[in-house]
Amino acid sequence: MIKELKYVFYLFVIFFFIFFTLKYYFSDDNKKNSYRSLQSIDKKNTAFALNLPVLKSDTEIIIEYVENNADQKEKAYHFWKLLNDD
Repeated sequence: MIKELKYVFYLFVIFFFIFFTLKYYFSDDNKKNSYRSLQSIDKKNTAFALNLPVLKSDTEIIIEYVENNADQKEKAYHFWKLLNDD
């Protein structure tokens, strides 16, 4: 008998926990507070984005092009032959 009462008590506790959690989660106060916090985060992000410093580009003439020498032989890779040979 005590074992069954214990299980009923556990079920009530679990039920009330889920009920009150969902009641709080779907309440208007919680929705208002979450919307306000999202708005404040957006305002902080836009203020931070406006104050970001823009750096001058110093990589204008950094790329050096190397001409291919015709004397060097390129190694022939036979990758597709490995796939086609069964």
